[in-house]
Amino acid sequence: MPHKNIRLGLKENWKQFTLLVIVNAFVGGMVGLERTIFPEFASVKFGISSYFAVLSFIMAFGFSKAIVNYFAGKLANSFGRKNLLILGWSIALPIPFLLIYAESWYIVVLSNVLLGISQGLTWSSTVVMKIDLAGEKDRGLAMGLNEFAGYLSVGIFAWLTGYIADRFGIIPYPFYLGILLSVFGLLLSIFFVNDTRVFTRHEYKTSPSKTLGNIFWETTFKNKTLSSVTQAGLVNNLNDGMIWGLLPILLFQYRINIADIGIITATYPVVWGIGQLFTGKMSDHYSKKSMLFWGMFIQGLAISGFLFLQKFGYLISLSIILGLGTALVYPTFLSTIAAATSPLQRAESIGTFRLWRDLGYAIGAFVSGALSDIWGLPSAVTFIGILTILSAVVIKFRMPNTFP
Repeated sequence: MPHKNIRLGLKENWKQFTLLVIVNAFVGGMVGLERTIFPEFASVKFGISSYFAVLSFIMAFGFSKAIVNYFAGKLANSFGRKNLLILGWSIALPIPFLLIYAESWYIVVLSNVLLGISQGLTWSSTVVMKIDLAGEKDRGLAMGLNEFAGYLSVGIFAWLTGYIADRFGIIPYPFYLGILLSVFGLLLSIFFVNDTRVFTRHEYKTSPSKTLGNIFWETTFKNKTLSSVTQAGLVNNLNDGMIWGLLPILLFQYRINIADIGIITATYPVVWGIGQLFTGKMSDHYSKKSMLFWGMFIQGLAISGFLFLQKFGYLISLSIILGLGTALVYPTFLSTIAAATSPLQRAESIGTFRLWRDLGYAIGAFVSGALSDIWGLPSAVTFIGILTILSAVVIKFRMPNTFP
């Protein structure tokens, strides 16, 4: 694409942007397949009852996705965004078949290693490509639309798999959805998605952002804005890992049937997804620091509430509140990172942030699984709730006031 024809903005690039939103919905759907049914899947097919063992699939997913996020960020400029996307979808193809025909829990864990690698490549590349296309003034809205599509799809497929499992059994029918998602995602990526590196080089010419020294060190520890966002991202996904793995088990203990569990567990990512249509745009106009603080604080309160409220209506309300809190922070994380870095370093800084953020899945699954086995499920929920509130406190006192 010649440089003279390059124009940044959602309106100017709406066709490619819309296509990437659709592709990311398929990416989110692959995670949604496991969101409701996996604890029961572990129990019914493999007889696994240990919280720690059940959560091993989330540890495998989180660790592999985190590592791949970092290298995807580093490779985005050299290997190409589109090539990373195609590679990610290619790795996703065998996952549904591994889950359907798994003879041991080790195969299930392996499938989640592949899922983490696939998600790291596909979600990272679609995030970076949308930021490339959007330009500075629409960056928050772009991230809102990206995360809306991904997490709305997580919620829809979490509900669908719960419904299908309740009607037809946990194996194999819910996983047939994964075959459709991976095939269509790959075909769209090969034949219709265009690489966006040229947009980055074009934006760099007029960007006011300063070049960072050591991108990993600045994003993780040194830069007060970037490191504050990074710790909050880690804690956010840490609590999401606990919700993913332990909330269905907690709800089973409340004697709620699997179809209603599907509704409760799906409500959280659906609200999270839809809410980002609004919070993404808000982050272009309002204080990013305030949005991050209140989002993490609200999440902490909602998580703690699951211990005290056991009726279906109350649980749905808590799921809505948790989704709203997460919606406030999720697009704001990425738009803040993008605003605080040079365009040529943005992909690597986002990759570093996503490394730590998605390590939260593995850390959350490890900590909450161990705490649940040693001291019981309520202790894990209590710990994660308090930790999330403390993350909000770090935002409050470490992060500078940030305005677009």
